[in-house]
Amino acid sequence: MKEWIYGRNPVYEVLRAARRQVLQVIIAQGVQEKGQISEIVRLANKKGISVQQAPRKQLDKISPTNQGVAAQVGDYPYVQLTDMFERAQSFKQPPFFLMLDAVQDPQNLGTLLRTAEVVGVHGVLLPLRQTATVTASVVAASSGASEHLLIGQANLAQAIESLKQENVWVVGLHGGEQAQTPDKINLKGALALVVGNEGQGMRQLVRKSCDLLLRLPMRGKIESLNAAAAGSVALYLAWQARGYQ
Repeated sequence: MKEWIYGRNPVYEVLRAARRQVLQVIIAQGVQEKGQISEIVRLANKKGISVQQAPRKQLDKISPTNQGVAAQVGDYPYVQLTDMFERAQSFKQPPFFLMLDAVQDPQNLGTLLRTAEVVGVHGVLLPLRQTATVTASVVAASSGASEHLLIGQANLAQAIESLKQENVWVVGLHGGEQAQTPDKINLKGALALVVGNEGQGMRQLVRKSCDLLLRLPMRGKIESLNAAAAGSVALYLAWQARGYQ
C-alpha cells in the first residue's frame, strides 16, 4: 500500500536507509535546493527516483507539517525475530530488544523508536493488534529513525518464550511495588525491555511472562512518567549497563 512520508528528516532517512520502495519525491515550489533538501535531491537522483516540484498547497494536503518535501513510498518492511538476532550477531553483541505492548499513541511510538535507534537496539517487537504501527506520522515522530530499525509484529507472550529459549532476559517496565529499582537489576547482557500501554501498562499475560519487573524511582510530585519518557530512560539505563556498546 502506498503512503506519503513528509518532513525533511523523515524523507532523507527513508532515502538513506533504502529499505523500502520510494516511488517519487515532491518538493514545494519556492523551496531552495540547499542543505538537507539538496541531499534529498542528490540521493533521489542517484537512485533514479523522480523528483518533481508542486504547489505548496498540494503538500499541505499531505500534512501541514510537511517542511516543503514529501515522498511517496511503499509498505514498511516488517521483519521476523530471527532477523533481529542476526543483526545482533553481525555486531557481535548480546541481543538488545525493545518490546512495546499496545503503545497506541503515534507520538509515543515514534519517540520510543527514535530512542531505540540512538542506543543501538537490534530490534523492536510490536503486538499483532491494539497498537500503533509504523505509519507516516510515526515516521515523522521518530524523525526517520524507524527506517533504520528492524521492527516486527508478533504475539508478544509467545515471542517472550522464544526469547527465553535463547537466554535473553525479559525485563518489563512496571510501576508496581513488586518491581525492582535499576540498582537491583542487572541490565547487562542479552536483554529485551518491555514497555506497556500508556494507560494500563503491560497486559497481564505479558507482565507475568517477564523474568523481572523494573520501576524507575521518583521523588517529585508527579506520580509517573508517560510511556515514551519512561521507556527512553530505561533504554538509556540498559545501554549504560552494556558499556554504551
